[in-house]
Amino acid sequence: MSIKEQVRHYYGDVLQASDDLKTDACRGAEGMPAYVKQALGDIHPEVSSRYYGCGLVIPELLEGLRILDLGSGSGRDCYLLSRLVGERGSVVGVDMTTEQLDVARRHVDYHRRRYGYAEPNVTFHRGEIERLDALDLEDASFDVVISNCVINLSPDKEAVLRQVFRLLKPGGELYFSDVYADRRVPATLRDDPVLYGECLGGALYWNDFQNLAKARGFADPRLVDDRPLAIDNPELAARVGNIAFYSATYRLFKLDGLEPACEDYGQAVIYTGGIPHHPDRFVLDKHHVIETGRVFPVCGNTWRMLRESRFRSHFEFIGDGRTHYGIFAGCGTELPFDTRQPDEMPAACC
Repeated sequence: MSIKEQVRHYYGDVLQASDDLKTDACRGAEGMPAYVKQALGDIHPEVSSRYYGCGLVIPELLEGLRILDLGSGSGRDCYLLSRLVGERGSVVGVDMTTEQLDVARRHVDYHRRRYGYAEPNVTFHRGEIERLDALDLEDASFDVVISNCVINLSPDKEAVLRQVFRLLKPGGELYFSDVYADRRVPATLRDDPVLYGECLGGALYWNDFQNLAKARGFADPRLVDDRPLAIDNPELAARVGNIAFYSATYRLFKLDGLEPACEDYGQAVIYTGGIPHHPDRFVLDKHHVIETGRVFPVCGNTWRMLRESRFRSHFEFIGDGRTHYGIFAGCGTELPFDTRQPDEMPAACC
């Protein structure tokens, strides 16, 4: 049985509800914002019961956007995003598991009525996330691509990132949660169908992921948040040994010409507010918590991520980027999944 057949079997036949999972790898993260919790209350119970995500893939400023969900499963994230993009926005879900798609499609009209929309703004396609070119999806047609604990299940992650880059608009982003390992997972574990189905066997070593993302055009991957994963099943824990696994959320912007390192051009930004649900601060990533009204020094890449994306109108931009002052102070010293507290970090980090 191929990897894809194993995944289809695991998510279509073995798992019937989220409680069937043997680890917390493919379970949602805690601490979600109140507005997200409220929106989740409108999701049909059958859709919620078949949810297997590992994070919260709800970036900021979604009103009116066109969003693609890779590995949309029962449709929980699609329907959550359907509410947040509003009637002018749209959401497309892609999944290869018939049983999951059946659940998702069964409740399209339920959510349309629940949200008071004249027409549904969600559609679902059966397909493989490595072969999005086989679907009727136009190049550069999506503002945001999301995925929730699915890319690790793909046997060809390079193809997934290549397809995403093609489908994103300039300035768009891939905002996704997935599972990573602190070292390369050996073949004996990658070939274990249960570990693979539980989102562990296919997890990338975090540095391999960053190098892969950069090679596919996402020059400066940004870690938004992360958490260690618990393996409560003693048998599975014994199999993985000393390998540590993490759920992490990254955002990858499609911007030409980003630099491979954080370079200092004497630039800064001021968050002027106005992004819904974020009146006091904007969190770009784990090391960029930008308070409203405060001058915040940034590297050239961060300046461009904010200026050349949908966030532009909510910031003032200082500096023209003409003079280079060397590497941005404090950068390059933090590892993903750093356990230090914010007050233990260097004073400036890009």
